[in-house]
Amino acid sequence: MLKLALMEDKKETTNLGRGARIIQTFVEHLAGQPGVYRMVDAEGKILYVGKAKNLKNRVTSYTRPETLSKRIQRMISLTHKMEFVLTHTEAEALLLEANLIKTLKPRFNILFRDDKSFPYILMTEGDYPQRILLHRGAQTVKGTYFGPFASTQSVSKTLEILSRVFKLRTCTDRFFEARTRPCLQYYIKRCTAPCVGKVSEEDYAEQVHHAKQFLQGKTHDLQKSLAKEMQTASAGLKYERAAALRNQIQALTKIQEEQGIYIKEKEDLDVVALVQKEGKTAIQVFFFRYGCNYGNKSYFPVHDKEDSPSQILSAFVAWFYTVQETPAIVLVSHPLENSQLIKEAFNLPFVVPQRGARHQLIQQALKNAEESLASRLSEKASVQFLLEGVTKVFGLRALPKRIEVYDNSHIQGKYAYGAMIVATEEGLQKKSYRLFKIREADVNSKGGDDYAMMREVLTRRFHQADPENFPDLILLDGGQGQLNVGLKVLEDLGMSIPMVAIAKGPDRNAGKERFFMKGQAPFFLDPTNPVLHYLQRLRDESHRFVIGSHRRGRQKGMNQSKLEEIPGIGARRKKDLLQHFGSLKAISEAGIKDLQKVDGISQKIAQIIYDYFH
Repeated sequence: MLKLALMEDKKETTNLGRGARIIQTFVEHLAGQPGVYRMVDAEGKILYVGKAKNLKNRVTSYTRPETLSKRIQRMISLTHKMEFVLTHTEAEALLLEANLIKTLKPRFNILFRDDKSFPYILMTEGDYPQRILLHRGAQTVKGTYFGPFASTQSVSKTLEILSRVFKLRTCTDRFFEARTRPCLQYYIKRCTAPCVGKVSEEDYAEQVHHAKQFLQGKTHDLQKSLAKEMQTASAGLKYERAAALRNQIQALTKIQEEQGIYIKEKEDLDVVALVQKEGKTAIQVFFFRYGCNYGNKSYFPVHDKEDSPSQILSAFVAWFYTVQETPAIVLVSHPLENSQLIKEAFNLPFVVPQRGARHQLIQQALKNAEESLASRLSEKASVQFLLEGVTKVFGLRALPKRIEVYDNSHIQGKYAYGAMIVATEEGLQKKSYRLFKIREADVNSKGGDDYAMMREVLTRRFHQADPENFPDLILLDGGQGQLNVGLKVLEDLGMSIPMVAIAKGPDRNAGKERFFMKGQAPFFLDPTNPVLHYLQRLRDESHRFVIGSHRRGRQKGMNQSKLEEIPGIGARRKKDLLQHFGSLKAISEAGIKDLQKVDGISQKIAQIIYDYFH
């Protein structure tokens, strides 16, 4: 063992020297100006993306690896090539670096997940009557946008308040135009039914104005205005109007009590706080707009244990604000590395408050970050315990870092889909889920061929796939037949991955599942074993995922069949209608003028379609 360890050390030292010499060859041709550099391994994969005010000086530092950390030495030993992009300023280099890290996800950079755009509330403008809706993505629709909100749940809660208190419409334009009488929202007092003239344009405009005041944080001014209106209505003996205004005032008071954190200043700011424990980091972001709390979100960066809070927080704000809307100011819990450069790049002040109301906001965010990190560590410890149990039950050589679960769904061979879900030490990795629409298996045979479907799914998954993304364990929903198919696929591809099939118990009873493995007799697990419950959850998740896809495919097929029942609608018009409206439901709700907007749909055909659904 000692001899083997000495050989490994010698090999690592040799690679480190080779990497440093490779880097030295690039130094000789570098200019001393700002830019971004990439370190590339022997297979062409990006190891690291960095930026520098002076590229020549920065890259030269890598040629003396003995002065650098173990992590950087590992990176240098893997480097076979370097790539460079020159920029005009260091701030420009910082922005380019952040975008490249987001796209390439190099293994030696600090990485963050879940950078999808945040949701907004959109209040449309132009056409009467205005509506409110959740909006995510490019802000191309004409209207006023309020946000960002931390989650769709935050938006949904606010929309529910707006409907309950201000009674604005939330329905689609097609649904609105098709109304001949009020919908349910009117009868449960969540809308004033402008679709059928139950409210005047002036009164609806007042509803919109009040809703905007609420979203802009002018709740106290709004309450005073409503109180004055209530007194006027009461004095004029308009008691129903006065009672409605009183209810609005009471609802607004309750909302302010429930809101929790808020700030007196009507300013737009973000609060970013970082905590560390056991080598792990949590970052909490709070959004305040117009002084209102728009929710908070947690992030758990992937980083080296040697990275400091200032380095991690600096990487986070560069990653975060390259795509997210910037507020007037950002409060941070730690000083940022290269703070002046980051401020210049984003034209945004980053402040570490030491006292007062802003300091209290940081303390509240730190408290939330601590709770989210504690929950994360507890959850990870639980998953770690279960994975250790999986390792023991199936006799694996090492803890499985990636488990893939496969399932199929069809009805007598029709609308056949296969699905793969992925579980890791971090939990379910939904971004890695994959759906397979069965195309080659004998799905037209009576009942469908489950084995052929499984063979197709596994072949498509592993044929010419990147070995770095291979699982440590494969779970198949099925029995000995599915296991045999899976093992044959791996054998044909020259692969060896532990594989287990899970067959549902008698009468499909949970807790009586049988497990099938190569070279072993089928076996059961104790119904109280937590490993069994974990495997059941994985199997059920794969089932949920594939069943949902199967149902959507079946519904789409049924919709297309239903369109064919309409006289004068052939394959071409059916396709054009579905492409224009997106679904059968939208077609059924469309008016005659909307139908005529589709190519090939005359007024006569539009009338036939409309009559069919009405």
